[in-house]
Amino acid sequence: MKNNFFNKSVANIYSKPSFNSEVVSQILYGEKFKILLKSNKWIKIKTHYDNYIGYIKNDKFLENFKPSYKISKIKSRIFLKRGKNFLSSNYYLYYGSGICVKNENKKYIEFEKNKWIKKIDIKNIDHIEKNYIKIFKSFLNTKYLWGGKTYIGIDCSALIQIYFYYNRIFFPRDTKDQIRFCKRKKSKNLIKGDIIFWKGHVGICLSKSRFIHAYGPKKKVIVMPTIQTIKLIDKTTNLKVKKVSNISNY
Repeated sequence: MKNNFFNKSVANIYSKPSFNSEVVSQILYGEKFKILLKSNKWIKIKTHYDNYIGYIKNDKFLENFKPSYKISKIKSRIFLKRGKNFLSSNYYLYYGSGICVKNENKKYIEFEKNKWIKKIDIKNIDHIEKNYIKIFKSFLNTKYLWGGKTYIGIDCSALIQIYFYYNRIFFPRDTKDQIRFCKRKKSKNLIKGDIIFWKGHVGICLSKSRFIHAYGPKKKVIVMPTIQTIKLIDKTTNLKVKKVSNISNY
């Protein structure tokens, strides 16, 4: 089937065609996907970026869409134009979302009919953000949300993946797949940029001694002492570190 592009701010991807099933991930505005199966209410999709398969609500989506910019802030408020004035709405686009420019003025760009965002919130689609620490820290205190991948809520593997998604570099969605994908680091000394994996959990070292992760027990994205975190996870879940890689390898 034809490629489609998602045209809502964000939506849950479910494991089955039911709102009562598990939320396994989310899809962002501008994200490309293929429809594998279709019914009146649900479609089974496969995302183009990370080949993730699941179900979303059936709707009208974009087919001819070539994003030229992307959201570079953790969230970007959507504005509505009334005459010469731009009125803030209660809706946002989220970090990494791809957009097309329909119209623009000095401070705003229109990405859909009478939906505008500030120019300072976007970068060219080819922009590469090398400062991964800035990105991860921008999600500090974001609520932990299983399957989430935005400022509204995010899980541990999405926190790592979102940096790569912004840069349009492939990186798997789930921790189990990230562990298989990532190369094991030879040195046992922990340094800045080390990605630490447990079964079902992942986070990254901001430095040798500081570790950031979307941590379920704390219900948010939090920075903790690295060694203390390793010991705490061992004590509370009886899980040992499975692999250490480094973000510089990707």
